[in-house]
Amino acid sequence: MPKFVYLARDSKGNKIRGTEEVPSYEDLLNRLQTRNLLVIEINSAEQEERTDRSKPEKRAFKLAGRRQHYGIKSDDLVVFCRQLSTLLSAGVTILKSLDVISKQVSSRKLYIILQDLTRDMESGLSFNEALAKHKSTFPELWINLVESGEASGNLAAVLSRLASYLERSANFKKKIISSLMYPVLLFIVGLGALLFLTLQIIPTFAELFEGFEITLPLITQVLILSSLIIRKFSALFIITGVIIFFAFRVYIKTKEGRKVFEKFRFNLPLFGKFFRELMFERFSSDIGTLIGSGVPLLYSLEIAEHSISNLTLAEIIHKIKDDVREGKLLSVGMEKSGFFDSMFTQMTSVGEEVGDLPQMFKRINEYYQESTETFLSRFATIFEPLMLIFMGGVIGIMVLGIFLPIFQIATAGV
Repeated sequence: MPKFVYLARDSKGNKIRGTEEVPSYEDLLNRLQTRNLLVIEINSAEQEERTDRSKPEKRAFKLAGRRQHYGIKSDDLVVFCRQLSTLLSAGVTILKSLDVISKQVSSRKLYIILQDLTRDMESGLSFNEALAKHKSTFPELWINLVESGEASGNLAAVLSRLASYLERSANFKKKIISSLMYPVLLFIVGLGALLFLTLQIIPTFAELFEGFEITLPLITQVLILSSLIIRKFSALFIITGVIIFFAFRVYIKTKEGRKVFEKFRFNLPLFGKFFRELMFERFSSDIGTLIGSGVPLLYSLEIAEHSISNLTLAEIIHKIKDDVREGKLLSVGMEKSGFFDSMFTQMTSVGEEVGDLPQMFKRINEYYQESTETFLSRFATIFEPLMLIFMGGVIGIMVLGIFLPIFQIATAGV
C-alpha cells in the first residue's frame, strides 16, 4: 500500500506532520479531515525522500488542482468559514489563511473567488470590502458580520459564530428537503401510473370494445372520453401549462405579485402556520447571529430587512425598526405588527428583561426549527396513507371501468 507524508494544522493552529499508508491521496485527505485537521499538503513518501536528497522543487499534491464541482454548495461556505476562523485563531494572517484554504476547496468557483479576495486585499481593500464585490456568493449578512468583526478586532470569533449559523441553516434546509422527498416521490409515481393507464391501457381496451355490439357502462364511457380528450389535446394542455407557469413566474417577481403570493401562502389552511414559522426561524437565526456578534440592534434589523427574501416580513421589520428608533422595545414593535405569534413576542420580551437577547433568539430559533420539523414529519405520516387510498380509489375505478364491459361480454356470450 502506498505511503504518504502529510502536513496539517489542528484546531489550535499547531503544525502536525505524519506518515500513513493509505490506498490514495483522496483517502488520506478524507481521513485527516474527519480528524478536524486542516490539510496543507500531501506528498508521496518516495517523492519526499527524493526531495530531501536532491532538494528539487516539490511536486506536492496540490489540492487546488482537484476541483470536484464548479458551483458553490452551502457545505463549501461552511467549511471555508470554519477553516478561516481556525487559522485566524491560531495567529495565521488572513492572506496566508486564504492561500492555505484555496489549496483545499473542492469548488472551482470558490477557488477563483478566493484568488480575487487575495488580490483585492493585497491592493488595499479590507476583507469586508473584498467580500462585497461578490455579493452573489456572500450575502449582506456575511459582509456586515465581517465588518463588525474587523472593527472589534475579533474577526475569528465572529467567523466561528457565522460558521455555526451556516451549519444550522444548512442542516435545517436538508431536514426540510428530506421530509418532503418521500411525499413528492409518491405523488410523482402515482401521477405517472394514472397517465400510463389513461394514455396506454384505456385506449387499448377502447379499441377492443369497439368490435363488440354492446352498450358500455357509463363509467367506461367517461374513462374512454377522458382518455380521448387528454390524448387529442395533450399538446394544447402542455403549451397552456408552460404559458401559465412562466406568466406566474413573471408576476411573482413584481412587488405586487410577491405580496399577493406571500399573503396567499400565509393564509393557506394547515400550511399557513408552517410558512409563517419558517419565516420566524430564519428571522430569529439572522437577528440572533447579528446581535450576538456585536452588531447594534438597529443595524441588525436593517441588515435582516435586506437579507430576508420575504417582502411582507421585510416591510414589517422596517416598521419595527422605526419603532425601535423611537425608543420602543423590540418586543413591543413585534407585537404591534400583528405578524409574530405570542410565543415569539413573549420570549423576546423575556430576553429584553434579562438582557440576553442573543441567547433568547437562539432558543426561539430552536423552538421553530423543532416545530416545523414536527409538522413536516406529521404531514408525511398522514400524506402517505391518504395518497395511497386516493390512488387506490382512482385506479380501482379505472379497473372497474375496464372489467365491467369484459364481464358484460362474457355474460352475453358475444
